[in-house]
Amino acid sequence: MSKQKFYITSAIPYVNAAPHIGHAQEFVYADTYRRYQKLLGKNVLYLCGADENALKIFQAAQIAKQKPKEFTDIHNHEFLELAKQLNVQFDVWQRGTDPIHHLPASQKLWELCANNGDIYKKSYTGLYCVGCEMFYTQDELNEKGECFEHPGKKLDVVSEENYFFRLSKYQSFLENLITIDKLKITPAVRKNEVLAFIKRGLEDFSISRSKERARGWGIPVPGDANQIMYVWFDALNIYQSGIGFGWDEEKYANWSPQDLMVIGKGITRFHAIYWPAILQSAGLNIPKQLFVHGYLTVDGQKMSKTLGNVVDPISVVKKFGTDATRYYLLREIPSTSDGDFSQRRFKEVYNADLANGLGNLVSRVAKLCENISISPAKKIELAHEYVKEVESFHFDWVLTFLWDRIKIVDKYINDQEPWKITDQAKLTVVLNHASAEIREIVYHLQPFLPETAEKILSQFSAIHITPQKPLFPRLM
Repeated sequence: MSKQKFYITSAIPYVNAAPHIGHAQEFVYADTYRRYQKLLGKNVLYLCGADENALKIFQAAQIAKQKPKEFTDIHNHEFLELAKQLNVQFDVWQRGTDPIHHLPASQKLWELCANNGDIYKKSYTGLYCVGCEMFYTQDELNEKGECFEHPGKKLDVVSEENYFFRLSKYQSFLENLITIDKLKITPAVRKNEVLAFIKRGLEDFSISRSKERARGWGIPVPGDANQIMYVWFDALNIYQSGIGFGWDEEKYANWSPQDLMVIGKGITRFHAIYWPAILQSAGLNIPKQLFVHGYLTVDGQKMSKTLGNVVDPISVVKKFGTDATRYYLLREIPSTSDGDFSQRRFKEVYNADLANGLGNLVSRVAKLCENISISPAKKIELAHEYVKEVESFHFDWVLTFLWDRIKIVDKYINDQEPWKITDQAKLTVVLNHASAEIREIVYHLQPFLPETAEKILSQFSAIHITPQKPLFPRLM
């Protein structure tokens, strides 16, 4: 691999239902960073996939009166369609039901951990949340004894003999890994939460389910036909099976480890604690960085099927457009904390920033340039502040910075009043400056609004700039 590689992953979604606006948010975050790394000239691979081997997948398929594979095929397609609608480009989409790549890769990972003495079998009774697909202790639940991620749902009391992973063995390793930022966690509040959890003492965790309770759905444990791998053990391994682990070692060596994992805050423990410990046990490379984003509410309320406020992101794209949807998720939602999705606010942001802001500026300057020749575009370097904020995952700050520059160019046009200038040389100087500023702004905008940026750069790279139809027609 001649160019420097960058391997990015986003959380592997459960495909037990159609995607919601929160999935769109994470896809767009990861795709934006993917495009930024490509802008730096790196060889980038973005992997996501389908988490299909969970008990709740089986249960949802039963409710839908479908076979699990048929059920996951349908929802798998919905997630791929969402990515297409958002102009999100996966380099690899790895499914958990893939028998050619994923099954042998997961069994190999298991065997590596077992050979290191980190897997053992014991009987266990615990409180199990099907929604999270994990056991909880009483002190990890709310005052009603419910999981914080799935309030209102009673936990199952489960007693069975399972295989366990010796997580306790890796307490010091994990604490040091995260403290010194060898696995860097952004934002700092999430790093501190993880360290606090580790310091309370890590307990070994179950990594298998009885075949009976799993309904036979999932990846068999090597050498034990009565046990199925715990969904998280196999789902996390999608990050490896998709890049060659267990089936193309040269490819795997080229891309491993993950340079960046993009996840929501509800699954931090799995990615910051379980996953690096498993990899260390197996003698494999540890991921370098973890970006943890917040959750979306809808009109100030948590998304809930009960409330009927789950937002279909594809309908949003069809109503407002691909780049408008990307813009709202990147600009209006604080990337490191929770944010709100509102149709009313979407319309306000669209009209103010896209129609009256960027779109109007491009139309004005293109019209003014119609009868003059513009100087050829020069090489553009990424602004230092831009690089700093993108690499801190402050996507909303970056777009605020770029829109402040749009306002500056607007003010420049208003102050210079080129429509009043009769001296052709002076007019050319003014419009050359305005055009160059637009090109520079839009060059930086490429990872965020790729389709819009491509249109504007193409339009403003010509010596003779001609007006085009409005990029963002105003919404009434």
